[in-house]
Amino acid sequence: MKRLACAVITSAFLSACATAPGPAGDSETPAANNGAPGSDRYSIHQDTAPEERRDISQLPEPVPKKEPRSRYGNPESYSVWGKTYQVLPQADGYVAEGKASWYGQKFHGHRTSSGESFDMYQFTAAHRSLPLPTYARVTNLDNGKSLVVRVNDRGPFHEDRIIDLSWAAAVRLGIEQAGTGRVRVEAISSQQQPDGPSSTVPTAVRAAVDSPPPADANSNASTPTDTADNNGASKGGNLFLQAGAFSDQTSAQQLQQELINQLGVDTRIQHSEGDLFRVWIGPYESNQQRQQVRETVANAGFDRPMPVSP
Repeated sequence: MKRLACAVITSAFLSACATAPGPAGDSETPAANNGAPGSDRYSIHQDTAPEERRDISQLPEPVPKKEPRSRYGNPESYSVWGKTYQVLPQADGYVAEGKASWYGQKFHGHRTSSGESFDMYQFTAAHRSLPLPTYARVTNLDNGKSLVVRVNDRGPFHEDRIIDLSWAAAVRLGIEQAGTGRVRVEAISSQQQPDGPSSTVPTAVRAAVDSPPPADANSNASTPTDTADNNGASKGGNLFLQAGAFSDQTSAQQLQQELINQLGVDTRIQHSEGDLFRVWIGPYESNQQRQQVRETVANAGFDRPMPVSP
């Protein structure tokens, strides 16, 4: 439910969003302790649901349309709390599963990373790497509810979350009361602009999966489709890292090849019943070995992979 470092102050705009602000009075990382820019600009200390709980049951979903990229919020990369994030050149093929959180009253009316005003009563969202704006379909994996949102902000910067929903979107998807929920995020790629950041940004559209696939979704596909490493040798161990999940095999193969070319890691592509192609790294025989590789992958500029086990 808590949202960290999601909006951009004037100085950040002037520097082309190279550095996003830190937390705004979050109780877990008080602004007084980190000196993050913009930490003192919110009048509310703790984020809450709106005081005026409007009925959003009849609120129409955003209609995806072709929009130019925001002037703000789309640098090649930006840094938060010492970690650098890369903005994707395009959203085509992006699919990710993980945990969603939401934000509301505390940030209502304040500027988002795209320069727009945050409206908690609209179906919007914040994302770390999708271009701004991007239209995406978010599906609650626990109740099947689905909603189109317009991504116009940056965040969340909790490692275990992949998207921050507006209060209205959280209500529609049924995760307001719990604060977080398991979701699938699918970019509506037909709306993306052909222009983007320079070619220095990795070309593969990566979908970081911050939680293992649900057991029922992989009941008949719990092991990698190929049990040999990329050199053709069979390896022991039963611990893996999931580097990405894609709706098309080509994107998965692109990420797999990047991992091999840049890091020389052993990889697999697992095709699940959910029609996703998941890129797995491994196997490893110990958690220590797996964690070392996880840090190596993240430090190389890839999204931090998530530990998984068949």
